Amino acid sequence: MNPLVSVLIVEPSEIIVEGLSAMLTDTKRYHLLSPMHDAEALMERLPVVSPDLLIVNPTLLSSASKQLSAIAQLRPSMPVVALVYQYVASSVMEHFRYVVDIRASRSAICAVLSEALDAVANEGETVEQTENYELSERETDVLVLVAKGLSSKEIADTLHISIHTVNSHRKNITHKTGIKSVAGLAVYAMIHNLME
Repeated sequence: MNPLVSVLIVEPSEIIVEGLSAMLTDTKRYHLLSPMHDAEALMERLPVVSPDLLIVNPTLLSSASKQLSAIAQLRPSMPVVALVYQYVASSVMEHFRYVVDIRASRSAICAVLSEALDAVANEGETVEQTENYELSERETDVLVLVAKGLSSKEIADTLHISIHTVNSHRKNITHKTGIKSVAGLAVYAMIHNLME
């Protein structure tokens, strides 16, 4: 049996913390640490509790780029997931690779968290394997829907994930394929037999 993944949630709303905690506890994969309701003491607490995963409301970070950089230096193998349920400026969201929207389904939320944890586990691979630039299954799903002409909002609705997660996948697809245009991605999808 795999050890439980310890999770620290930084969120001011008790009802959201309780709901997310209950959802994650039900999976029997996660161990929830005592939540924080603001990010003031986050840097002092991280070394003490050593979470495997951090879920944080990005509106609590006074300077997302500086604080996320400091967190990455302190806990480089810990994924940081943004927890959103309101508008957050794109200048803040661009610093997050993983995003959970509280309106998403249980399975979609768990999928994002699993993806974040899997990415960290796979970072230990050799440089040769990392430079493979192979699309993940979810990135392939997003690519196919982009190639079919769906907007990010429509893709988010179709895959039951947040629009922020779709945009993150689109950035990863562009990085891995080197293709920026929708038309180019459609051709890529056809050449690789990804279209149904």
